[in-house]
Parts: sequence; structure tokens; C-alpha cells
Amino acid sequence: MDSVEEKPSDGMAALLGLPNPAADRMGIAVLEATPERVVGTMPVEGNTQPYGLLHGGASCVLAETLGSYGAALHAAVTHGGIAVGVDLNATHHRSARTGVVTGVATAVHLGGTAASYEIVITDERGARICTARLTCLLRRPA
Repeated sequence: MDSVEEKPSDGMAALLGLPNPAADRMGIAVLEATPERVVGTMPVEGNTQPYGLLHGGASCVLAETLGSYGAALHAAVTHGGIAVGVDLNATHHRSARTGVVTGVATAVHLGGTAASYEIVITDERGARICTARLTCLLRRPA
């Protein structure tokens, strides 16, 4: 599995044989994916808090989706296992009101039992909206 090109959540379903309802609900589209790097987008519209700003939780869903996708690819290639998130933290730098945000998950550590990613989310102008870090536990098949 070198690379995957996607539309909303179809790739995760194909990869894992499972639907991804959270990604569908948020409008997340994975554009490219390898264990080392995953890129995806999410619309701001429909993912806002009451003040009309991109909800911080929506940024976290995008970050965890992209990082988990990379970790799942790594687990599948490494030992045919799965990945489950165990730690997510995020710093929200600025807000977005319209358009689409893009997340890029870059592997920080790809091991046999854990994978960690830094996820940078930017707006359409390239301004950083959020920086997140995700660690996933890699589980071997039963």
C-alpha cells in the first residue's frame, strides 16, 4: 500500500472494511494517504460553533481522522493489525468562518506498537488554524 486517493470516507471503508460515519458527517475527504503522510479536507460550513467559527472539536475530528488513517495504513503494512487512538491534543491558533480547511498528518514515529503524527490544519490562505498531535496504539490481529 503505497498511496491512496480518496473521496469522503470511501477509502477508509475499503481499507478496513468498515464505514467511517464520523468522517462522512463532517464532510472529510482524504486526498492522499501513505503511512508517512495523509492529506485531507473538511468544509467549515456545517462544522461551526454558535459564533459561526470552525468548532475546535471539528478540527480535532479532522486531525484524528487523518492521523488514524495513516496509523491504520502503517499497522496494515507492518503486521496486518489495526490502529486505535490513545492520545490527542490540539492547539487552536486562529478561527475560520468559511471555506475549506486542509489537514496534513505527518508521521513523527512509526513503530511496531505505536504510531504518532503531527497534524497541521490550515485555511484556504495557508494560515495555520490548528496544530495537533495524535498517538495510536497498533494492535496485532487476534
